[in-house]
Amino acid sequence: MFPPAATPDGLAARCTRVLFSPWARLGLLLALLACAATAMLLWQPQHLLTGGWPDRLSGPTALLVFALLYGGCTTAFVPRPVLNLAAGALFGGQAGLAAALAGTVLGAGLAFGLGRLLGQDALRPLLRARWLTAADRQLSEHGFRSMLALRLFPGLPFCATNYCASVSRMRWFPFLLATALGSIPNTAAYAVAGARAATPTSPVFLLALGFIAVSSLAALAVAWRKRKALRGH
Repeated sequence: MFPPAATPDGLAARCTRVLFSPWARLGLLLALLACAATAMLLWQPQHLLTGGWPDRLSGPTALLVFALLYGGCTTAFVPRPVLNLAAGALFGGQAGLAAALAGTVLGAGLAFGLGRLLGQDALRPLLRARWLTAADRQLSEHGFRSMLALRLFPGLPFCATNYCASVSRMRWFPFLLATALGSIPNTAAYAVAGARAATPTSPVFLLALGFIAVSSLAALAVAWRKRKALRGH
């Protein structure tokens, strides 16, 4: 007797397993990120946000649109400092801070969700290097505290941090809460600097720049200490 021919259902099931396999999903994530980064390079949204903002957008609608654009741009690797300065220049210190923080949380959530859905299953088995396992353990066991420190002392790229956190076992709520709280100081400093950019000699502008400089130096010091601690283990 001849063996039974493969049924369409069996072929469809195999194709489905391949398409939804961890490596296929990781490939999709990389392709999406490459397309998004290319689109940002061609579109150059920072020019739209600073010099080409539509005059007809104002009030709460403008803040909402800016926050949505902000979230999408950070997911596609646009640096947050540029967007934070634009928020202050467009809306002033307080409203700009609110729009930038909303966009920050939105962008972090988008990146975290994409990484968790499309990349975690493929990348977790690769966390074998000593410093990778140490970073994964820190984020998995002390997620809120670790992410809060990363946001308070900026140094690592925002988008890369989001995707790295998504590979760990960190939960959604601590990640988003730490992002929102930890991003306030530096986001406020950049928004104020953007709002007062027309008067670069004003005390408020100089104070904002000083805070940015001090937080950057503190981030370097913390990173150096962590690097030495990882080497010592």
